[in-house]
Amino acid sequence: MDMRILRDPTNPKNRNLLHQNYGIQLPLIKNEIPDIPPQKLIKGSTVGTLAVLPASHRENPSLLPPFVSEKDARKGILSLIERGLIPPASELTVDPPFVQNRAVKIHDIQEKRRKPAPEIFGTYPKNAYCIVVSESYAEETKYPDKKPESRLPLKMGTVTPAPSFMSRTSTKDISAVQHLRGKGMVPFEFHQPKQFQVLPVHRPQEFSETFYVTIFNSRIDHNAPDFLAFKQHYQLYWGHILSFLEYLERKLRQYDVPVAIVEGQKLAEISAVFELNSQPNWKDLLPVVKNRELVEEIIKRPGQQYRGPDGLEIAATKIQAIWRQYQCKTKYLIARRQKWAAGVISISWLMRAQRVRVKKTLKQSRQRHLENFRSRAKHLAANWNRIKASRRTIIHIPSLGYAQSLRSSVPNIDTQQNLQMGRLCDIRDDNIDVIYICPLWIGEDVTQYYMNLLGLQEAIKTGKPEKVTNVEDRLKVVTPEAISLFPNHHLCLATHLKYSPKTIKRIKNLIEGKAAYIIGGLLHKDDLAVADMLNVPILGPEPEVAHLYSTKSGSKRIFASASVPVPPGEYDIYNLQQMHEVLTQLILENLEIKRWLFKLDVEFGGRGTAYFDVLHLKCYKQILKEFREIGPTVWLKKKWIQEPAELKLSGELPGILAEHAQPANKKIFPTWEKFLEMFLCQGGVVEAYPPSDSVTNLTIDMLIEPTGEVSMVSCGDQIHSKSPLECWGTTVPQCSVDPGNLHSVCVKIAEACKCRGIIGFFSIDLATFIHPLTMEQQVRWTQIEVHLSDRLIKIQIPW
Repeated sequence: MDMRILRDPTNPKNRNLLHQNYGIQLPLIKNEIPDIPPQKLIKGSTVGTLAVLPASHRENPSLLPPFVSEKDARKGILSLIERGLIPPASELTVDPPFVQNRAVKIHDIQEKRRKPAPEIFGTYPKNAYCIVVSESYAEETKYPDKKPESRLPLKMGTVTPAPSFMSRTSTKDISAVQHLRGKGMVPFEFHQPKQFQVLPVHRPQEFSETFYVTIFNSRIDHNAPDFLAFKQHYQLYWGHILSFLEYLERKLRQYDVPVAIVEGQKLAEISAVFELNSQPNWKDLLPVVKNRELVEEIIKRPGQQYRGPDGLEIAATKIQAIWRQYQCKTKYLIARRQKWAAGVISISWLMRAQRVRVKKTLKQSRQRHLENFRSRAKHLAANWNRIKASRRTIIHIPSLGYAQSLRSSVPNIDTQQNLQMGRLCDIRDDNIDVIYICPLWIGEDVTQYYMNLLGLQEAIKTGKPEKVTNVEDRLKVVTPEAISLFPNHHLCLATHLKYSPKTIKRIKNLIEGKAAYIIGGLLHKDDLAVADMLNVPILGPEPEVAHLYSTKSGSKRIFASASVPVPPGEYDIYNLQQMHEVLTQLILENLEIKRWLFKLDVEFGGRGTAYFDVLHLKCYKQILKEFREIGPTVWLKKKWIQEPAELKLSGELPGILAEHAQPANKKIFPTWEKFLEMFLCQGGVVEAYPPSDSVTNLTIDMLIEPTGEVSMVSCGDQIHSKSPLECWGTTVPQCSVDPGNLHSVCVKIAEACKCRGIIGFFSIDLATFIHPLTMEQQVRWTQIEVHLSDRLIKIQIPW
């Protein structure tokens, strides 16, 4: 309450309270306000009108400016310009001018190099001392012959006595200086003085408006005249200032700062907000300190905060706090890690449970699709003859349902699937409508080109141009919209169609009320899902059956059950030791074979083939010599004769394979090591290459109808370009093997396929050559692919 009265000079008790508490007698001032007689209230405007620019001058700017009266001139230039009495573009000259010029003082260049005299701020206690640095010390060392009286010492506050004053200084004064020097502290910003004197500080009688409070040894002298003058000047705010000073004193004592000079004016400004921040840090305290650099240097020394009187207690408290913090932090980290681990476990369990549920749902869905596929296949077989003789719609899905890893290695998988665009030629049959699912976005001009080309068929047959037909109603080319949504996922066409609801809906509308079925490529599980969405059958086997017997090892099983001749070899090889043992035994039993082939189970187009020539074996000639000496009958009948040769061959074969085996397609498998890694991963076969320089490969396309009827659709001789292991094209019809024998063997193979659930289109590869020993033609069946081949599609195109 008293502080509020002291802060309010208008309070009637303010004068008495100042006199009682502080002995200050303020003069008594009487404010006599003369009585003013009441005046009559004036209504209306109290401001007179001002002259404005006449209308004639506003309409005609060429007239001379109007006269400006003295009353208008008193309103100022800005008012005259705003009222239009002075034109806005007028050039005004003020007399006398607002800014007056005078001569600049030119300082001597030597003044720039003169050092300013150091200052002494305020007064000090009785036992305070000032350090004086002599500027002539450097000259004394330079000119030792000069007399001491010629030196001009630097004065600080008072005149410095003669140099002999140092000898009369008391022992207490010298010890004070040594105390300051021992702490590494020299006041007034002199860190490394060369020569100094200790002088008692004289107390001035008058004080300036700038107050400085000196804190020596972390103590404030409350009886010092400068402190009392500072207190008297800021007595209205002394409570905040004193609290701030006491807090600063405690901080200086804690850090053992020998001397600090506080600026009173800054202290008064900052102490006003001290109540808002009762625990200010050094960043808030240092702005009030005049010798800030020295104080800041001291407080930044490591461990300085523990050198004060209560340093041991503060250090012990700090150590205990850090130890407790460490314990709490350790417990918190353990608890947080346990919580994190519990979260990870719970999330993993939830994800696993969700994955199990999704797998179970997918398994049930795929089982349902398979059951529906089988029921629709039975219905198709029962009604096949009627469907084949009536009008029907064929949905062509040229999808390559290989594994994801294989599709990822095929460049431009969509282009590879679109190689069977010749399926459009099925509309040559007047009873067939075609819906072609295209894996690429093709333009309208390309679609129109194919439609016009196919519409010329009747005109070409009859030779009458007017027989050109329009096939737009019978031919539809549809592209799934999901192709643009999954451009880099290497999905097969059936998967794209599965995730294209708009395309599925369009196909449903096109086949509504019509007999329809699907002819796919290499079937995938998503083909069954698409067939289930469209509720149409598929002319083909189950996907698992198609994938199993499209492998090289699966083909060997069908050939073995059909009892047809195959090249010497072995299938279902999955480890390196097995491959070495099998190859060693095959070489010993077929020494006339000069080249052996390694084929991956799941590949197509000759991509997964490598070869090895036995002529690279150093022991081959010696083994061949022994074989000719013993004879083929004894060599093959008595296995113990082969044991020495087997030991030599098995020891030499691994190194020769690593050095001389070569993949046929270096783009897919640049080295033998890459090929061998994939071979052991997915399995494969080892078979002999025909022992002849002239080998002809044939491809035969077969069809097993749903009723079980077998037919040969096409057959042709393969054309090879760079490598005899990669097919470049086909010549039709074939002219290398007797057609009667060829057809009978193909029917046997087709019967074996039918027994294993294969229906629809499939192709068979074989090789024929003249054996060099018997000079007879030999036929060796090599591979089966259970899907509609590219060669059959190209044959159907009307060239």
